[in-house]
Amino acid sequence: MFRDNLKAAMSIGLVLLCGFTSLAQMQKAEIKATGLTCSMCSNAINKQLKAMSGVNTVTTDLNTNSFFVAFENNNTITPKMLKDAVEKAGFFIGSLELTLSAADLKKKESSYVLLDEFVPNNTVDTKVKVYDKGYVTQKEFKKMQKEFSKIATYALDNEEDYHIKRVL
Repeated sequence: MFRDNLKAAMSIGLVLLCGFTSLAQMQKAEIKATGLTCSMCSNAINKQLKAMSGVNTVTTDLNTNSFFVAFENNNTITPKMLKDAVEKAGFFIGSLELTLSAADLKKKESSYVLLDEFVPNNTVDTKVKVYDKGYVTQKEFKKMQKEFSKIATYALDNEEDYHIKRVL
């Protein structure tokens, strides 16, 4: 009886494990927020980011409205979770740059769609910018829609696909 239960539990675990889409693990993020007018605005965003499980540190640059987030190892944070945190504070993302593990970024099952032709080096983390709606300004998104119109997944506006380009 115990063996049957154990086999059933392991089978269910394997099915669930295979069913999840894998993301490249984020090491760091730089968020430039829009709509901030004072230090209380930045405190609201800072508080939301620090409350996220998997966030190690958050530092703020009030001159550029930028938030630098460092993540714990093996975190499960997604760009959408960062976007939701900023929006929960009442603001929007004007730019999102991520530092991703290059080895994870090369995985076939990743939700990141490369918009340029670079090949990540397996030993170096890669800094990328997210170009989807909600991760850049409206003006920039309209420009990107024209530029990336031939990329089928970009036109779909799927919130689980993140279209990225390497930051030079």
